[in-house]
Amino acid sequence: MSPNTLLADTSAWFVAALPDHGIPSLVVIAFLAGLARGFSGFGAALIFIPLGGAIIGPKLISPVLLVIDGLATLGMIPPAWRRANRREVFTMAAGALFGVPTGTAALALMDPIVVRWAISVIAICLLALLVSGCRYHDEPVMSLTGLTGLVAGLFSGAAQLGGPPVVAYWLGGKSNFARVRSNVILYFAISTCFSVVSYYFGGLFVDAVFALTMVILPSYAISLYAGSKLFWIAKERTFRTICYLLIAVSAILGMPALDGILR
Repeated sequence: MSPNTLLADTSAWFVAALPDHGIPSLVVIAFLAGLARGFSGFGAALIFIPLGGAIIGPKLISPVLLVIDGLATLGMIPPAWRRANRREVFTMAAGALFGVPTGTAALALMDPIVVRWAISVIAICLLALLVSGCRYHDEPVMSLTGLTGLVAGLFSGAAQLGGPPVVAYWLGGKSNFARVRSNVILYFAISTCFSVVSYYFGGLFVDAVFALTMVILPSYAISLYAGSKLFWIAKERTFRTICYLLIAVSAILGMPALDGILR
């Protein structure tokens, strides 16, 4: 096959695979999502999934985010590895190992409206607990850490929204905000691997996912870098406030009742 023929075939595949609407909006949404992820270590899904899902649907938007985030965040993993509490992270990831496949099955088989309402309600409860000022001051209990990972895995598999339970758990403890962010980044690096396997066997990696990745990835990667730089000049109070706001945004925008507005 000649290079010209290969290029023509690739171009034809690319055009055919892309959705016929919403591409500019998805690029802008990805930029905002990348800023949140770079700054806090999480938050991309809280913005990208509800807004992007209202444009192209949840079964397409979730694997798109999985791919662009997995590629763009590779450079964040080595420093997170050095600063994170790896014992806690791996315990939580062990819980996610069981939660992600279940969440993926829910995405593929269950009514997405039911899944989204459940995630929104749980996220609101977690946020209320954090804002109330409740904290635990002892060392984390491994069984609770694993259970949190299980719940986060369910959220990740169903809608790439595993951030709220993970961040709520670590913000509620005595870790400083730099370690919280590193824990979150390392946890999501591991859980992403679980999600890739589950999404593959769930048949969610269709052509449109990779075509959209080629369009959206540059915007996401640039804003991810910018968000990472902003983190290092922020104060802990600012970090916590932004994390709380992101959890609130995820709970509100994830509600199916707002679909008409988002569209």
